[in-house]
Amino acid sequence: MKHLILAIAVVSSPALADEITPDLVAGLPPVDILYLGELHDNPWHHETQAAVVAEMAPAAIVFEMLTPDMAGRVASDLIGNKDKLQAVLEWDQSGWPSFDMYYPIFAAASGAAFYGAQVPRDAVRAAIMDGDVIDAFGPDAERYGLTDPLPLEEQQMREAKQFEAHCNALPEHMLPGMVLGQRLRDATMAQVVDRALADTGGPVVVITGNGHARLDWGAPALVSSGATQRSIAQVEAAPDGPVPYDFYIVTPATDRADPCLAFKKE
Repeated sequence: MKHLILAIAVVSSPALADEITPDLVAGLPPVDILYLGELHDNPWHHETQAAVVAEMAPAAIVFEMLTPDMAGRVASDLIGNKDKLQAVLEWDQSGWPSFDMYYPIFAAASGAAFYGAQVPRDAVRAAIMDGDVIDAFGPDAERYGLTDPLPLEEQQMREAKQFEAHCNALPEHMLPGMVLGQRLRDATMAQVVDRALADTGGPVVVITGNGHARLDWGAPALVSSGATQRSIAQVEAAPDGPVPYDFYIVTPATDRADPCLAFKKE
């Protein structure tokens, strides 16, 4: 009965997303693309990702944290050596949380092809400042939804979320550019996921922040291959209302400094 309930939930609207425990994720009906969301600094989220990847043995794995160049450096002979892989990826200069949390995912995916979906910071900054994501993305901009403005309600909602995510401290005139930057990242991830699936035949696992894993406007909404997809968010408290994922996992919260302190000091 449990598996029947889970199978029904897979095809339900995101508004009907259910809580799931990590041990049940790999046993869900197979899909071409699985998004495993995270809060970047939460070690429990990375433990779940590593366990699911180990059990699924995907053909490809896409990391939000890697640029294509970085992904190209992940050679099979480095997977078993954490320190060498960390150095080759120049992880300590990347701005991402400790490699200690991410390395088990790499180790679990030793048989997979690695892909990077991170947009270089300079490209994102230029797109935000110039207000032009089309040139930054390239010739497939229309295919990945970048040539048309967002519906007004969605634009306003996204700007509000950017304002909240930046501690309600961003000047209002910066918000449209921040939304453009997010759209560029989502479109890039969708393009890389499409490529990974075409190259390998799948399944593809995507390691990414919860925002990019949203079914309504994240990368899953932009994938153009017609593939079957599932999105699982990881959160630190049960959501109060509908969530834009197929499932969510509730984990302990990690200790972290107040991210808004820097804005308060300014």
